Amino acid sequence: MCFHPWSDLTLPLMSLAEIRAVIDKWAELAVELGSSYPWVQIFENKGAMMGCSNPHPHCQVWASNFLPNEAQLEDRTQRQHLQERGVPLLLEYAQLEAQRKERLVVENADWLVVVPYWAVWPFQTLLLPRRQVCRLQELSDSERDSLASIMKRLLTKYDNLFEVSFPYSMGWHGAPTGPRLGADCGHWQLHAHYYPPLLRSAAVRKFMVGYEMLAQAQRDLTPEQAAERLRALPEEHYRVRPREVA
Repeated sequence: MCFHPWSDLTLPLMSLAEIRAVIDKWAELAVELGSSYPWVQIFENKGAMMGCSNPHPHCQVWASNFLPNEAQLEDRTQRQHLQERGVPLLLEYAQLEAQRKERLVVENADWLVVVPYWAVWPFQTLLLPRRQVCRLQELSDSERDSLASIMKRLLTKYDNLFEVSFPYSMGWHGAPTGPRLGADCGHWQLHAHYYPPLLRSAAVRKFMVGYEMLAQAQRDLTPEQAAERLRALPEEHYRVRPREVA
């Protein structure tokens, strides 16, 4: 699914109305494919560093007749948390992060973005709604508008970090669909993961190899440090803001 007719226009450079159109199409596809398939995975691999062979900004949508491993894990852990604490796991987590603010990157009335405390990629983030929402298609008009806004702000900060079109893999997770549409999804919370590989510059990336692959992931900076760096960046894209003349 292409985001825009122009082949050089990525999401942070698109208008809010154009990003909103992408969100609406995501929700439409989630409904269409979710009527039959248990899992609809919407994801974007941005940049050659993430294996993207087509430079035209786009995402992919895969539908499967089974729950993939990550979906099964999230379903199980969120269900267990609700049974034990009586509140959806990621809803409670979002409330705690909003209070502490040390890992908060951007926020608005409906959404917040944090560097989660378990992050292993240098500038990994988690996008969360403030109210319980099970699936993309359940978002209201105003929540879709504010989602477009916070996505633009986050992705602009990403690009501004090293003044490059920031590579990442991202994707949405929500409650299973298909035969599970009628099941109780009260333990689920819609969210998006962003996994960017860059570490120190536009050319220096993190490699998950050796000890990290065989034993345990190692962080090159803390989640709090990563959030602080992203939070301090301007929200006007480096390609459009005026340059200072020496």
